[in-house]
Amino acid sequence: MALTSDLGISVSALLTKTADLSNPSDLLSWRRGVHLESGTTAGKADLRFADTRTLAASATEDLDLAGVLTDVFGTALTFVRIKGLFISASAANTNNVVVGAAAANPWTTLLNATGTITLRPGATIAAMSGSADATGMAVAAGTGDLLKVANSGAGSSVTYDIVVIGASA
Repeated sequence: MALTSDLGISVSALLTKTADLSNPSDLLSWRRGVHLESGTTAGKADLRFADTRTLAASATEDLDLAGVLTDVFGTALTFVRIKGLFISASAANTNNVVVGAAAANPWTTLLNATGTITLRPGATIAAMSGSADATGMAVAAGTGDLLKVANSGAGSSVTYDIVVIGASA
């Protein structure tokens, strides 16, 4: 099975001001991206996990990046290196989605052992490795492979989308 991926982040922002005789403006167009061919070395990835997930009120889940997640075809995925991670909290959520700091065997490459990021309703986080980076964000099976995702509060469930692109070696 082959995987070709184009990952990207972009910002386009137009700043304007009204002046007496003109309307000055400044357009910012900032983009970062990486193209990954199929494989496991620098500039390559061979695994993809994508899902929309829902957590009950106050619930948490540990996503095991090494051997438990499955792709759309039902194949178990064992990530050794993450090349791209994208998580987006549904705008319809009432509570926040909190990512990071699994109690045991945390995946520490992105947020360290105790770090978290809070995604308010509608928020998205994206992290990508560069195309020349053979290492990416390493996963250590059995000792550093759990990405915790939590519902920040009681009363209502939260939904989030997740995409993980990575390599099996």
